[in-house]
Amino acid sequence: MKYKLAPTSIYKRSYKSFVKKHPELVDKINEKLELLQNNPQAPSLKTHTLSGKLNGLQSFSITYEYRIVFMQAGETIYLLNLGSHDDVY
Repeated sequence: MKYKLAPTSIYKRSYKSFVKKHPELVDKINEKLELLQNNPQAPSLKTHTLSGKLNGLQSFSITYEYRIVFMQAGETIYLLNLGSHDDVY
């Protein structure tokens, strides 16, 4: 099953700002999003559930430093935020 990705307005803003600073990561982001669509629990994504103020949300790694926060509801994955570990948590 292929999940539907639904970027939120906050994600779209953070993505736009992020790729201006890190254009070299665009291909990596697209590769990880493709993997997320096919298997949100793929080991290379390092998907994990968040706690605290982001309880119930999940996150996966783009690189060691950068993450995407998302929420899965049925067959839809809502992309919520993108940035460094400190920025998104």
